[in-house]
Amino acid sequence: MLTISNLNQYYGGSHILRDLTFEVPDGKVTCLLGRNGVGKTTLLRTLMGVLPAKTGSVKFGDLDLTRAKSEDRARAGIGFVPQGREIFARLTVEENLEMGLATKDGKAKVPERIFEMFPVLKQMMGRRGGDLSGGQQQQLAIGRALAMGPRLLILDEPTEGIQPSIIKDIEHVIRSLAATGEMAILLVEQYYDFAQSLADQYLVMERGEIVARGEGANMERDNVRGLLAV
Repeated sequence: MLTISNLNQYYGGSHILRDLTFEVPDGKVTCLLGRNGVGKTTLLRTLMGVLPAKTGSVKFGDLDLTRAKSEDRARAGIGFVPQGREIFARLTVEENLEMGLATKDGKAKVPERIFEMFPVLKQMMGRRGGDLSGGQQQQLAIGRALAMGPRLLILDEPTEGIQPSIIKDIEHVIRSLAATGEMAILLVEQYYDFAQSLADQYLVMERGEIVARGEGANMERDNVRGLLAV
C-alpha cells in the first residue's frame, strides 16, 4: 500500500532522515518504534506533505505522492491522526467529525460505525472539542480521520497522555480495523506493550535510520524492548 524508498530529510545542516526504505502492506498493522528525537514525527510530516522530501520517493499504491500536496494525499485516501491530536477546540464534536469529510461530496455523512467504536462521541456531539478530556479528544481525532474512509491510517503516538482505560479502547478499535483487512495501518509509538499487542510487523528507528525490522510476533525474541531502552 505505502512504499518508501531512500527517503532523506534535513533541517538546516542536520541530516534527520537517512535513506529510509520500508513498506506498509495493505490489511496489516506496521508499528514504527523509537525514542524521542529519532525522526519519527519528521517522517510522518514528510509522508503527509507538510515537509517536502529532499530525496527519495513516497508511493501509495500506484500513485507517486513524493511531490504531492497534503490535501492531495488526503484525497488519495491517507488518514492522519497527529501527535497531540490537533482537534479544533472551538468547534463541536460534530463539526470536528465533519471536517473529516472534506474530501467527500457535500452529501457525505459521518459513518455510524464511528459512534459504534467511540460511543462517547455520540453523547457529546454538541460539546466543543476543547471541553473534552485528553482521552476523548484522542477518540475524536481518530474518528475524524476514519470519517473519510481511509485506505491508509497513520497514527502518531495515540497513547501519549491518555488514561489506561481509553488506551484499551483505542487498542480494541485498531485491532478491529486491522481484522477487517480494509486498510493499512501505520502506528508510530513509544509504548512498547501497546505496539507489541497490535503489530503485524515492526520497524525500529534510531538517528533517522531503520535499525531493526521484523514480524510483530517476534518482537520479544528480537529484543525490541532492549533496543528502545539503549
